[in-house]
Amino acid sequence: MAELEHLNVTVKDTHATAEMLCDLFGWEIRWEGASIHEGYSLHVGSKTSYLALYTPPETPTPAGARYYSCAALNHLGIVVDDLDAVKQKVIARGYVPNSHQDYEPGRRFYFEDENGIEIEVISYA
Repeated sequence: MAELEHLNVTVKDTHATAEMLCDLFGWEIRWEGASIHEGYSLHVGSKTSYLALYTPPETPTPAGARYYSCAALNHLGIVVDDLDAVKQKVIARGYVPNSHQDYEPGRRFYFEDENGIEIEVISYA
């Protein structure tokens, strides 16, 4: 069976986004350095999977509307052990949790980061 190793997403600031993800989800920086098109990349995640964060040399432009543009990133889904603890961290960072859902097999909420990326936080605990 195949397994997803990483996703590559363009962000405004690789370091700021990585810091947020490490704080909220306990991830680590796996690698960083110069990248394609004279940009900068930073890989953040676990030992088995990660997000490749990419920032081009010029300020990136906003993507098309989620769910209406081909190849648009609709949202990231991240599984955590303690949904309530992560929700408190999300709020402490100034993000607004929304769309709380409690249905089998788990609980979840969403928030949007500075890049316009919607993040779904899920717990099956």
